Amino acid sequence: MVDERGVTVSLPQPPQRIVTLLPALTESVCALGACSRLVGVDNYSNSPASVRALPQLGGGLEPNVEAIVALRPDAVLLAKSSRVTQRLEALGLKVLVLEPKSHADVQRVLDKLDQVLGTHEAPRVWRVIDASVSAAAQSVPARAKGKRVYFEINSTPYAAGESSFIGETLTRLGMKNIVPAALGPFPKLNPEYVVRANPDLIMVSVRSAQGLEQRPGWGGIRAVREGRICRFDAAQSDVLVRPGPRMDEAARLMAQCLTDKGQ
Repeated sequence: MVDERGVTVSLPQPPQRIVTLLPALTESVCALGACSRLVGVDNYSNSPASVRALPQLGGGLEPNVEAIVALRPDAVLLAKSSRVTQRLEALGLKVLVLEPKSHADVQRVLDKLDQVLGTHEAPRVWRVIDASVSAAAQSVPARAKGKRVYFEINSTPYAAGESSFIGETLTRLGMKNIVPAALGPFPKLNPEYVVRANPDLIMVSVRSAQGLEQRPGWGGIRAVREGRICRFDAAQSDVLVRPGPRMDEAARLMAQCLTDKGQ
């Protein structure tokens, strides 16, 4: 298989002992029916619930290499941004770099994992995701369509732009993202930008939302003034910010927000 680096990785047989170092990859392996093959995960992989009992190997960027090697994995799945790829390969481990960033990427990564795992489930899994996102879009009332939305990733503020997988879902739901594709998928914004853009609706995690109304000038934003803010708890935020098989659940959460607040 050719991974995200353009590197061809050959495996003698479908791996039976797998380490994943990105929550979206953990969830994808499980969605394809291979959860039982996982022997270790990164500290942030928490879905499905069964993976919480597995050894946690640190953050995805700089996980515990010694702990990974000790698990004797047949394959290690990690993101491009991980800093241990070469070290793991130098120790003789098979490493697959896979990092979904868009809807098309999620489908492609599922296909590649299907090939590696020999599971033959990716087409069905993707059909369910895609159909569920479409159903979520159909559930959004006409009055909410076309609303201008600001989706905050954290209070820096970093935002989900139009070209991100979150932005793609918002577009499918009929929303207008205040952060255009030209700014990149997850740009760091000047808070004044949001004030000037004056969104109709704000989507934000409970944690990032603390003190949001007190930010300079934000009291005048239409969404703040009219109370059109959807605050997602930690579990919901995990669903929303992971480009993987729970994108359909993310779409339903956004659609519910639009139904409740997009009048």
